[in-house]
Amino acid sequence: MSNAQMVMYDEEFKEINEVIERLLRDSNSKVIFLVDKNGQLISGVGETDRFDTTSLASLTAGNIAATGGLAKLIGEKEFSILFHEGENDNLHISIVGGRVILVVLFDSRSSLGLVRLRVKKASEELSVIFDRLTAKADEQSKSGSAAFPFAEITDDDIDNLFS
Repeated sequence: MSNAQMVMYDEEFKEINEVIERLLRDSNSKVIFLVDKNGQLISGVGETDRFDTTSLASLTAGNIAATGGLAKLIGEKEFSILFHEGENDNLHISIVGGRVILVVLFDSRSSLGLVRLRVKKASEELSVIFDRLTAKADEQSKSGSAAFPFAEITDDDIDNLFS
């Protein structure tokens, strides 16, 4: 997917949330975020209230960008999985379908092996959903003005609306 802004439809958004809620349960994680590569939060489940989600999303995207630079320096395309181990909590960060970033926060109630196993399955499901979103976006752009619902509104229309 290009750097164009992603359009999220309600049907796919609900499916995405079902997948990450199941991942939260199955991996025994504390919180899961899905972030686009531009640093915009797509969705979050679990103990999301304890985080500044805007900062988390932008810092995660920055982390991916920085490690992408490191990967290129050593001749790799990218590092698709990152793991940060803390005293109490751990972060598992992975790129899904080359499009979005899946962030899983877990503690000692889970293990890296379990998280990696469950993330692999969830990533496959999410990739299918994002492929469908891309196809919808392509279809909308081919149909012309449907992608831009306000494209046909003129300045006169706006003046008439507010007069």
